Amino acid sequence: MSGGREVGAQRALAEELARAAGAIQRDRYGSTLEIASKSASIDLVTEVDRACEAAIVETLRRERPDDAVLAEEGGGDDRPDATWRWVIDPLDGTMNFAHAYPRFCVSIAAQREGRTEVGVVYDPLLDELFAATRGAGASLNGRALRVSQEDEIGRALLATGFAYDVHESEDDNLDHFADFAKRARGLRRDGSAALDLCYVAAGRFDGYWELKLHPWDVAAGNLVVEEAGGRSTDFAGAPAAGDGRETLASNGQLHAAMLGIIRERRSRSS
Repeated sequence: MSGGREVGAQRALAEELARAAGAIQRDRYGSTLEIASKSASIDLVTEVDRACEAAIVETLRRERPDDAVLAEEGGGDDRPDATWRWVIDPLDGTMNFAHAYPRFCVSIAAQREGRTEVGVVYDPLLDELFAATRGAGASLNGRALRVSQEDEIGRALLATGFAYDVHESEDDNLDHFADFAKRARGLRRDGSAALDLCYVAAGRFDGYWELKLHPWDVAAGNLVVEEAGGRSTDFAGAPAAGDGRETLASNGQLHAAMLGIIRERRSRSS
C-alpha cells in the first residue's frame, strides 16, 4: 500500500473507531455508573472509559496487529519498534461524563515513526467529528476548518483546564488563569482538552493553554489545530513535543501575545 493510501486507510479506521466508541458513550450518558479514582480523587474512571477503550483496542488488534497502541486506561501495547502507533483517549472528559455534563469526546491519533499523521476527535452528543490528515487540512463533519483571525487578546475567547494535582501542587495554573482573565474577553474551562483544541481549530476559541496533560489528550487535537492554520507549541514557543506537559494552541495571530503573558508570570516567579 502506498504512503498516501495507507494514511487514508488509517484515517478511515480512526473515524470508524471514534464513532463506535462514541455510540457507547451516547448510550450510557446519564445512566448510573461505576466510578473509581486513579491518581487523585478528581482523576476519575468509569466502566464506560474501559468499554470504549476495549472496543477500540480489540478492533486495532484485529485490523492492525503490528501497530503499537498507547491508550489512557492501559489496555494497549505500546511497542517502540512499531512503525505505526495509535494514541487513544477513549473518553476525554470523564468527570463531565460522570456528572452528565455534556462535554466529552473520543480522541484518536495515528502516528507514523513518531509523527502524528491522522487526528480524529468525536463528540457523540453533538455528532461532531473533527478530523485532520497531515498536509491535507482539517474538517468538521467533512467541512473545512479554519482558525479565527482575531489578533487582539482583549477581544479573544480563551480556554484552559487544571491538572488532577490541582489540590496539592503549587504549579496549579491559577496564576496563568488570573493573568489571562484580566486581559481576555472571556475564559472557559470545560474539562476536555481534545475538544478545546478542536474548538481553537474551528474558530470557536481563539486560544488555549494547559499544563500537565498527556499524549492521549493532545495528539489528535494538536494536529487538527495545525491543519486548520493554527499553531501549537510549548510555553517556550518550541513545537509541541507531544507529551502534553505544556500545551499552548492558538489561531497563530495571538500566539506571541499569549506566550508573552506566560513569560511575564514566569519571570516574576523566578
